[in-house]
Amino acid sequence: MALTLTCPVCGKRNGYEFRYGGEDKGPRPDEAGLTPAAWCDYVHMNKCTAGVQKEWWFHRDGCGSWFTTWRDTTKNLEVEQPEASK
Repeated sequence: MALTLTCPVCGKRNGYEFRYGGEDKGPRPDEAGLTPAAWCDYVHMNKCTAGVQKEWWFHRDGCGSWFTTWRDTTKNLEVEQPEASK
């Protein structure tokens, strides 16, 4: 079975309607004093978690919304927000 994701506007949909936006890394770093190396780390260095991680998704074939969700990367399933992260 393909991945299903829950869009906050449209509800549960087939994963083929969405575009992966990457890991949710939190807020952008402050630009004051930001070095090229620090910006490169923020943009390109990912944790690549084997397990549950928070991710950005874009509903490209639906409402056009960007949203975050939690996904278990080992099972490729959308999961509830972990207790420690609430």
